[in-house]
Amino acid sequence: MNKQPEQFDAIVIGTGQSGPPLAVDLAKAGRKVAIIERHLFGGTCVNTGCIPTKTMIANARVANMARRAADYGVSTGTISVDMKRVKQRKDEVSNLSKTGVEKMLRSTRNCTVVTAHARFLSDHEVEAGDRLLTAKDIFIDVGGRAAIPAIKGLDQVSYLTNSTMMELDVVPEHLIIVGGSYVGLEFAQMCRRFGSNVTILQRGARLIPKEDPDVSEGVKKILEKEGISVVLNADCIAVVKKGENIEVRTGSNTVEGSHLLIAAGRRPNTDSLGLENTKIKMDKNGYIQVDDYLRTTADGVWAMGDCNGRGAFTHTSYNDYEIVAANVLHNEPRKVTDRITAYAVYIDPPLGRCGMTETEVRASGRKAMMGTRPMTRIGRAVEKGETEGFIKILIDAESKLILGASILGVEGDEAIHCILDMMYAKAPCSTLERAVHIHPTVSELLPTIIGEAKPLEAKA
Repeated sequence: MNKQPEQFDAIVIGTGQSGPPLAVDLAKAGRKVAIIERHLFGGTCVNTGCIPTKTMIANARVANMARRAADYGVSTGTISVDMKRVKQRKDEVSNLSKTGVEKMLRSTRNCTVVTAHARFLSDHEVEAGDRLLTAKDIFIDVGGRAAIPAIKGLDQVSYLTNSTMMELDVVPEHLIIVGGSYVGLEFAQMCRRFGSNVTILQRGARLIPKEDPDVSEGVKKILEKEGISVVLNADCIAVVKKGENIEVRTGSNTVEGSHLLIAAGRRPNTDSLGLENTKIKMDKNGYIQVDDYLRTTADGVWAMGDCNGRGAFTHTSYNDYEIVAANVLHNEPRKVTDRITAYAVYIDPPLGRCGMTETEVRASGRKAMMGTRPMTRIGRAVEKGETEGFIKILIDAESKLILGASILGVEGDEAIHCILDMMYAKAPCSTLERAVHIHPTVSELLPTIIGEAKPLEAKA
């Protein structure tokens, strides 16, 4: 049976961090909008990413601080973790955001919500369940999911991803994690603090290999201090069922555990969109190719969020919305390349990052300066009894502009914004060096670190 096409001014596919606000803005501008969601409103961040995981990380931090209470002269007695209550609290927080997104969309005038799987039939025709929608402008915000590597025997065992980890209501006896980057590290520390034994298997020579070696080593020390086992260069991984447990073989190591988490990267949700029926091009990894304004290779089609490969974070997805809205609705030429790299790794203490790494600065060949200070020399960290990590700031020796920074330590995810805002303002480092910050804070030492910066010498 032929479907009667429904004409809209704009179609938004997906309800992650960029799709809903754009749909609302388009609708408020008088455009007839359809927004399509096949499963959970709010995307990864709300349902299986930032909000639920950071809620559970907060729970884990409380458990850890309770165990450390005696260090502060506080008596707490026996500490236990009720994972059913942990999961309940996580669900309460996550559901609040999820229902808020759906309610906002359904109450927006000129906006039609369609709950179905979207598939392109042509550049401007989208099939959604039993409906056929057409529009001059289409915006894709379909996000991504866990990538599952080709591991021998993996199809014969039960394993977890970042999504299914959210459904656990028991503390794993021994959690084995394949992957030593952001997702794996956050779950590793969280579960260890809940009471699990944890082993991380990392294929490469370092954890979070995109970071500088000293950052990777600093993170490794933090995790190992809490009793997490880290196995590097864990190649040739194979998995076998062993009774009720799972055995993971790496060639030189064999680890047996009760649960297995695959945290080996992400892949975009583009494989079932019907993009083969359009002029929309993808790269070899399935990411939709976009230009500086997030336009795809098909006229009138944009791609935002994790599916375009230009950022893998909630804040970059939301910024994608801002860029598209500025260009489409306000004739304001905002670009992706105006964005400065910035993110945090939410282990405890966290890693806050912005701009270039030391490795990238050295590779650029420019003259540079670097200021560093261990957290043991920052009063705020000492007072709180959380002195792991360090601060590192990189400066262009000629322009005096800040190139980047790493803050691995207590409140590093907040203090990094002092550096980030300076970079967006394109202000010389002397501006921050002369600023008077509040004492006692982590941020108050940033001017001192800049003032103590020395030329970045060539490594031997």
